[in-house]
Amino acid sequence: MTTEAQKLRQQLRRSGLSEKAIDAAWPAWWSDELEASPSSRAELRFTLARKLGLSPKPLLGERVEFIWRDRARFKHLAAGDDVRQDAITSFGVSVGKLLIKATPAVEFPPVRADELRDAVLSQAPFVDLRSLVTVCWGLGIPVIHLRVFPLDRKSMHAMVVEDQGRYAVLLGRDSQYPAPIAFTLAHELGHVMLGHLRGTSAIVDLEESEYDVPGDPQEDEADTFAISLLTGSANPEITTNVDNFGPKALAQAVLDAGPRHGIEPGTLALCLAHRTQKWPAAMAALQHIYTTGKPVWQEVNGIANSQLKWTELSDDSASFLENVMLGPNA
Repeated sequence: MTTEAQKLRQQLRRSGLSEKAIDAAWPAWWSDELEASPSSRAELRFTLARKLGLSPKPLLGERVEFIWRDRARFKHLAAGDDVRQDAITSFGVSVGKLLIKATPAVEFPPVRADELRDAVLSQAPFVDLRSLVTVCWGLGIPVIHLRVFPLDRKSMHAMVVEDQGRYAVLLGRDSQYPAPIAFTLAHELGHVMLGHLRGTSAIVDLEESEYDVPGDPQEDEADTFAISLLTGSANPEITTNVDNFGPKALAQAVLDAGPRHGIEPGTLALCLAHRTQKWPAAMAALQHIYTTGKPVWQEVNGIANSQLKWTELSDDSASFLENVMLGPNA
């Protein structure tokens, strides 16, 4: 016999939500013994609705309705699945709101890329991922890396959420090396500083290889902001005196040249790859630029764990956020 909790799981799965997202939101207090209690079953539905961005009343009537429908702008999306978009938006906005609630507010005006860069360079040799994460937290913008995704197939590159003039960044892409993620975070920060979230609850950058629609002015502006922040120029002049270079030679070259120009070596390698289209050599060079590779999410979420004011959240909300940040195998 199928229990009410099992039926609820089936409803949520049919809505497009992943098993991992449902598991992350499922409250620790629930047990099979509570099946016989109508009030406990109702509380289970209300709890899941709050965490997953669902409207609670339809869920009580065994219908899944996402709260933040049509409230996000999707980038790199040609012809999307509305249900899939609703699941991503509602899950992301719910997580973003929790992050914002647990982060002290900081008022700041829009800041240009060169101003942010100057602020970082006053204390560091270049702008890298760690300094960008530090800048975001200093501005009251929490940053985490999602270890649980709302859909079975991970397609979200990153997402920036707005709530009453506050912002949160959810990174989806991971890497063994920080440079690729530094550009992603700088890009999302560009969306914030350039006012791209006016009139919307979130901007979702999907994986470009999946749905790539060129010519989006906001994406171009955010890219320019990111490149300027990381390199000091919207169109950095990067040249090499050889046409063909191997990973080790490239790594040594950018390790020498990067700090002299105030550019993080891994970022410089990626800039050169973008200009020459020699991506395999540049990506292979990263393992020689960094002494050891480790999942970037660990550092990003380690910083988040130390910065979040966990006591501002209920135990249930804190548990959900921890699950999202640590993943199912934690």
